[in-house]
Amino acid sequence: QGVYDKLLITVAGTIKPNAKMITLDFLAGNDLAFHFNPRFNEDGRKVIVRNSCISTKWGKEERELQQFPFVQGQPFEMKILCTNSEFKVALNNSHLLEFKHRFTNLRAINVLHIYNDLTLSNIQMQTLS
Repeated sequence: QGVYDKLLITVAGTIKPNAKMITLDFLAGNDLAFHFNPRFNEDGRKVIVRNSCISTKWGKEERELQQFPFVQGQPFEMKILCTNSEFKVALNNSHLLEFKHRFTNLRAINVLHIYNDLTLSNIQMQTLS
């Protein structure tokens, strides 16, 4: 049934000690509705890149963020709340960022890929009341 307002996804895991990046992709068919990509060393900087790729066209990258709370070799708990207007991301119980929906058919977003330099320990989905 895809994602929807008040859907909370909790992802728990551990970043690998020599991690270069981790990636979470919310997909609707071939469209990438939300690409969440913390990079530990992009030309010496730590950055969290957010984007979408719709009809094979990448959107404008969102990179501005003061903090980079991911730590190599450390466990994490990420919460992703879908609302009617955006994804809200929190890390270790602290709000991190929002990503406004660019792909608006939320119910079609039905795949979550989590990959690169992490080990997953738990994924939970719940609907908030």
